[in-house]
Amino acid sequence: MKQMVKKVAFLIADGYEDSEMMNPYEAMSQNGNDGVIISLEKGAKLEGKKGTISYTSHLSAEEADASDYEAVIIPGGKSPSKLLVNKHMIEFVKKADQLGITIAAICHGPQLLAEAGLLKGRTLTSYPGIAEEIKEAGGNFVDKEVVVDNNMITSRTPEDEPAFIQEIINKLGVSAY
Repeated sequence: MKQMVKKVAFLIADGYEDSEMMNPYEAMSQNGNDGVIISLEKGAKLEGKKGTISYTSHLSAEEADASDYEAVIIPGGKSPSKLLVNKHMIEFVKKADQLGITIAAICHGPQLLAEAGLLKGRTLTSYPGIAEEIKEAGGNFVDKEVVVDNNMITSRTPEDEPAFIQEIINKLGVSAY
């Protein structure tokens, strides 16, 4: 039986953590799932923090509609701090959360969710250096490899990617890893 193609949004700007983008993107794409890169502008060439891989954005946040996606993935690095100043990015993640769409954020990714006001009463993890930001935004920070709180999946660092990716796969019901 052929599985239905799932559309997965990847929210990135320059300075993303290379492996936190590359590994989930490959895991989602390898079985024909549609990975869509959304950034601040359409057609932007985006470089990772380490410069090992680059991507070109498919859509700007302004033209993207969260209801078109089954999941949203937010890699870490310096990218989230560039995204959180964009009102369209904020609206995109707010709408995804309102619709119950899976939102997976790793490393500094939860900064975007904090700016969108989505952490109040939620339990999550992140890069330990932003634990205070999580708490200030009303989130309950725990230092674990991966945390699932309803539609939200969070992880700490590149070392946690296998568990992070597996939880995304579990939520989407796709076989990719």
